[in-house]
Amino acid sequence: MSHPRLEIVNLRKEFPTGRRTITALDGASMSLGENEFVSLVGTSGCGKSTLLSIVAGLQEPTDGEVLVDGRPVPGPGRDRGVVFQTYTLFPWLSARGNVEFALRGQGIGARERRETALENLKLVGLERFADARPTELSGGMKQRVALARALSYRPEILLMDEPFGALDALTRQLMQELLTSVWEQHRLTVLFVTHDVEEAVYISDRVVIMTNRPGRMKKEVKVALPRPRTYDMLGSPELGELYSEVLESIREESIALQDSDAVSA
Repeated sequence: MSHPRLEIVNLRKEFPTGRRTITALDGASMSLGENEFVSLVGTSGCGKSTLLSIVAGLQEPTDGEVLVDGRPVPGPGRDRGVVFQTYTLFPWLSARGNVEFALRGQGIGARERRETALENLKLVGLERFADARPTELSGGMKQRVALARALSYRPEILLMDEPFGALDALTRQLMQELLTSVWEQHRLTVLFVTHDVEEAVYISDRVVIMTNRPGRMKKEVKVALPRPRTYDMLGSPELGELYSEVLESIREESIALQDSDAVSA
């Protein structure tokens, strides 16, 4: 039997803070199949971003492990592309230069780096802005450069931490359409962290809800809407029912957190 593309197994993450230790994750487990698009949602502070950072290899778990194709993840790797909410672009480099930078040190010649960068900028609709600096680009355009950079080295898994959270509503919608289009073309495995329930339901195959801190997986909701997704689906009864189911599960956690805070006060 083949392994899932990505497995998260009993993750525990503790942060020592002075005399006490904060447990961000405790027994968090989930798996993603090949070419699956899964969104992770939950209350603020439930450990979504911490989990994604561990999967990316940017933090080490206190316990548990992350497996890619059945192999443990020792740290950051080219098999995983990462896109954050902040654009993390080098301001002194052009859009093309930022994408090319991700390809340095890989034994790729300058000409091939340039061609690969332009190919990926074209994929996200920015080929005409290849020579523009980040200061000359809008927020949505900067995020498209970040996406092109993450895709440039052909990762098997794309990790996205609230990548559209800082964008206005219209730009956010356009980026959702772009992302799902790119995913449908390249068939990546995507783990997408978001606080926007409608966004999670609209773009995903599955939505996984986390408990309050210490975070673990509470529930998953399968999204059986047809693809490609179109914005007229946002008003459909099917999406509305899924939205309500996910939101109610998060609301339960939020109420439980408020009750816990009231008791400890």
